[in-house]
Amino acid sequence: MPTRDIITALIILLIIAFIYTTETILICIYIYNKLKRSYRPNILLSKRVVMLHLIALLGIVCFCYGYFVEPYRIEINMIPVRTDKLSSTSFRIVQITDLHCDKKIVNEKAIIDIINNLEPDAIVFTGDAINRPSALPLFKETMKNLKASLGKFAVYGNWEINHWPGLDYYSQTGFELLNAQTVRLEKNNESITISGLRCDNGRFADGTIGNLSSETYNVFLFHYPDFAKYIYDYNVDLYLCGHTHGGQIALPYYGALITMTNQGKKYEAGKYSVGHTILYVNKGLGMDAFPGPKIRFFARPEIAVFDIGPEN
Repeated sequence: MPTRDIITALIILLIIAFIYTTETILICIYIYNKLKRSYRPNILLSKRVVMLHLIALLGIVCFCYGYFVEPYRIEINMIPVRTDKLSSTSFRIVQITDLHCDKKIVNEKAIIDIINNLEPDAIVFTGDAINRPSALPLFKETMKNLKASLGKFAVYGNWEINHWPGLDYYSQTGFELLNAQTVRLEKNNESITISGLRCDNGRFADGTIGNLSSETYNVFLFHYPDFAKYIYDYNVDLYLCGHTHGGQIALPYYGALITMTNQGKKYEAGKYSVGHTILYVNKGLGMDAFPGPKIRFFARPEIAVFDIGPEN
């Protein structure tokens, strides 16, 4: 975890601990005074303490919303992309990421109908499949049931590499795992390319996207947004990634508190222009495993839909 994220997390935990520890102490003092039948001013009704009560209550309400409601409120973002590299054909690419399958089903069943009803030409998954090996069957069953007319493609995220690199994630799912590879999708005599790198193989970018034609519309899959600082050197038109979860916990007008990237809040979620490249950072569909918080707040799970078509 980057140092700035560690500091932010510690500050947040200290604030929460202070609020609820103070509340507990005040309530205990009040109960003690009642039991002793000693007359003392009601410490729970002073203006400052009432404000503390309201903050604590608001915190509980926000936690309940973030735990029971928002993780299931899937957001479908439609992103039209216009290019002079296509003359009459459109390609629909659906991106999902950071599914983080776990013991409990969250969005795995819901996304199947949603995505299949979108009728994508291609589905891409930009990494972080599971939080525990026992969730692998759920992940594979979900991915197998997703339908795309031209193909399904995936890259490894940090969880696949750092935790369970030996697992078979994609056999019998219909997904093609990309690592330093490029595939060409053809439709109505026009084509686009999709290239992918696992997130620890950025050093192989030259061999993967270094020779892409500037005349073809090129899509690049990578788990982290951090590669954006190098993307200027390549003929990549659309760079799709995830990893940040949109912070998973965010604040109105401020956004993500923690992004887990070296770029900080620079590319926390959504669409960015990086030179000639469109960078899209998807908020993902799941949540980190413990000790990460199992809540989402102002960072709804996301399916991103890219309709890539001609300018006119």
